[in-house]
Amino acid sequence: MNPIDATDVFALTRQLVDVASESFAEQELVDLLEAELRTLPHLEVTRVGDNVVARTQLGRDQRLVLGGHTDTVPANANFPSHVDNDTLWGVGAADMKGGLACMLASARRHTDPRLDLTYVFYAREEVAAVHSGLGELFDERPDLLVGDVALLGEPTDGKIEAGCQGSLRFRLTLAGRRAHTARAWMGRNAVHRLAPVLTALADYDARQPVVAGCRYHEALLAVGIEGGVAGNVVPDSATLLVVHRFAPDRTSAEAETHVRSVIEPLLDEGDVFELVDVASAAAPAVDHPLVAALIERNDLPVTAKLGWTDVARFAERGIPAANFGPGDPTIAHTAGEHVTRDSVDRTWAALDDLISRG
Repeated sequence: MNPIDATDVFALTRQLVDVASESFAEQELVDLLEAELRTLPHLEVTRVGDNVVARTQLGRDQRLVLGGHTDTVPANANFPSHVDNDTLWGVGAADMKGGLACMLASARRHTDPRLDLTYVFYAREEVAAVHSGLGELFDERPDLLVGDVALLGEPTDGKIEAGCQGSLRFRLTLAGRRAHTARAWMGRNAVHRLAPVLTALADYDARQPVVAGCRYHEALLAVGIEGGVAGNVVPDSATLLVVHRFAPDRTSAEAETHVRSVIEPLLDEGDVFELVDVASAAAPAVDHPLVAALIERNDLPVTAKLGWTDVARFAERGIPAANFGPGDPTIAHTAGEHVTRDSVDRTWAALDDLISRG
């Protein structure tokens, strides 16, 4: 294992990209990061599983948490990296090794910062939430994650993507009665019973609320259907998977109540409508003094985060959080994933200024 020795942040990004770290196979990268951080005497370094947390303990009035996941999706003929005209191509270049490079550069540079700093390098973000390294840290060592505000290095091209939408997943099972299709009137077709529900979802008027100046766009839609017994049997059961993306002006409970108000009037006795997964929304943190300073000093555009990110895990625990990192989020996970030197340099300059000046 070669050490992480690049000094230029763009070159450092490439060095991190060239260490394969697909989800559940991040150990080499985590070992390298831990070894590098332990060479820095101003940091207290703790490893929990495949997660590494490094902190200053200077007694400053405020603590900024910088977080980033070490894993990538599987490579798609885009590993190792290559550079062409100040563009770095490779799996994880945008999501999110540019963000990790900015964190590591800060850990090296800021030995006596105006703020206390916590660097959180966590595993397994790109897979099911149950495997999240950040969730593991919050469960086992929440004391390591305490802070006044958090910035996650998800790709935003050096802009602020504020908060995030929440997500609810439901399973709807409609009951019917079996019969031979030659005597269909003797049965009750559960698949046909999906029609009014699907119509309600297709006609749903999604909200677009503005929260702290950020416009979110909600959604309520069907994402999967199962049903049918055989070609000559009236189906007695049909299942519909329903997803709701909701803005951070509602709690998860309020969002669930809203969805039930749309679906449950269409149900009969024997039908089952169950909530199977919950991911909370996170309010924009743009009014926090540190985030506001980051925005104002660098004239950063601010938009709503329409997807879900780990800012919600911090927000659930009372820590305002925002997404801020290099790289274009629209090309993350694609074969053409890349990050430009300009995007890395702009993000690093703004972050460096925030930490230097507070």
